[in-house]
Amino acid sequence: MNILKKLSRQELMEMLIESEKRVRQLEEELAEAKEQLEDRRIQIENSGSIAEAALKLNGIFEVAQAAANQYLENLGVPTGAEETPEKPTALESQQMETGREEE
Repeated sequence: MNILKKLSRQELMEMLIESEKRVRQLEEELAEAKEQLEDRRIQIENSGSIAEAALKLNGIFEVAQAAANQYLENLGVPTGAEETPEKPTALESQQMETGREEE
């Protein structure tokens, strides 16, 4: 406190003005940091909503695909959803290659 008593009135005013400038600067930085924090909080909340929406849409697409497959099956069009045929055995492959089948 003794140091402040030795300063002139003008020096004290300059210190006060500088302190006020610093306080304003820190208040602006704090407001900006709060805004960024709120933006991130909103992004985090929305990312959960987006993930949930994607899962729900995925379910809708699965139902739509199943309906489309059923429709095509009713028309007699292969959908690719049927089971894949079994691979021929080694003997069957050999018979196909030679062009003859043993009876």
